[in-house]
Amino acid sequence: MLEKEKILIVDDSEDIRVLLNRILKAAGYEVYAVSSGEDALRQAMELKPDLILLDIVMPGISGYEVCKRLKTEDSPVDATVIFLSAKSDAADKIKGLEIGGSDYITKPFDKGEVLARVENQLKIRRLTNELIMTNIELTDKQKRLDEDLKAAAGIQQSLLPRTIPDFKNLAIAWKFMPSHMIGGDIFNVFRLDENHVGFYMIDVSGHGVPSALITVSVSQMLQPDSGYVTKKKQYEPPGYKIEPPGVVLQILDREYPLSRFEKYFTIIYMVINIRDGSLLYSNAAHPPPVIIHQDSGLKILDKGGTIIGLDGIVPFEEEQIDLHDGDKIILYTDGVVEYQNNEEEFFGEERFYSLLNDLRHETVEKLIDEVVTSIIAFGKGKEFQDDITLVAIEYKGKHKGG
Repeated sequence: MLEKEKILIVDDSEDIRVLLNRILKAAGYEVYAVSSGEDALRQAMELKPDLILLDIVMPGISGYEVCKRLKTEDSPVDATVIFLSAKSDAADKIKGLEIGGSDYITKPFDKGEVLARVENQLKIRRLTNELIMTNIELTDKQKRLDEDLKAAAGIQQSLLPRTIPDFKNLAIAWKFMPSHMIGGDIFNVFRLDENHVGFYMIDVSGHGVPSALITVSVSQMLQPDSGYVTKKKQYEPPGYKIEPPGVVLQILDREYPLSRFEKYFTIIYMVINIRDGSLLYSNAAHPPPVIIHQDSGLKILDKGGTIIGLDGIVPFEEEQIDLHDGDKIILYTDGVVEYQNNEEEFFGEERFYSLLNDLRHETVEKLIDEVVTSIIAFGKGKEFQDDITLVAIEYKGKHKGG
């Protein structure tokens, strides 16, 4: 059962107090009455009324002064004030509203008018309080969401490689630049056996905790000992066989249907034989990596299929590439080419490819640094709209040990 709303009547006329008391109690309110401004202040502090009907002209403290004191910032009373007065001049009404009154009833008053104005002000008060509570709840929810996003950011950062394994005939550099919204970018580099190294880069759709959780799950599946990227041989000699990239993508497509997770992701997965320089890859709608040949320009690695999540609608093609001494492979997420500056221009593939070609003779560390510098200069400090991930791999020649 809802508590009755409290109304305090302040008037030096006993007849007015009795009349208003009778009208308001009959309407279902909890009513109190006092005859002076001093008593009004004491009762208001004690009762914490919802509404005060306040006479202006009284012996001692006037209604205006009572209202001023109740409306100070440090006042513990939060009551709506309706002035009651025989004063009908506009100036008197304006003064009452300026010092904190919400309405003004002129004496003699009509019963219907009093009830209508009281109910209207109390309705406004209820709606205002509901709005304040809703705002508090939204603030609390936003705080919890911010904490969740912070946790998601921590998850995402923890999945990035802390150190890159040392492969003597591979040089590897990378850069991850998060946006203000947590996304689902992740990559990893791992040894599959003595001669083979696996690479993947993922971009999960959307932002926030759900995307981060998908990223965690996929990264676990792609661990070398998970049974998905390598499988125990069923025949002699004993050991493990490396699953081809196209097969790995088919498995992911089966395990992460869009209908179940309401998320999709793009991925590039490749295996490099560090002994003979062969590269086998398959691309599930991820921004295509680029091979930078020292003398013959750029090659785009776009063989594969569609996004992960469509449950085998399109098979995943593979392509094998022979790497030569000095060839560089650049993996990146779409946050690079889709980054917009303040003029809403995209960094774009053409600009990106031209930059990579210009940097083809640089080390992978210098190449990554120059690309990042160019992106930041292009945006003139504008925040990233999406995560930006870059990985550069240089093949240093065949038969140099692993």
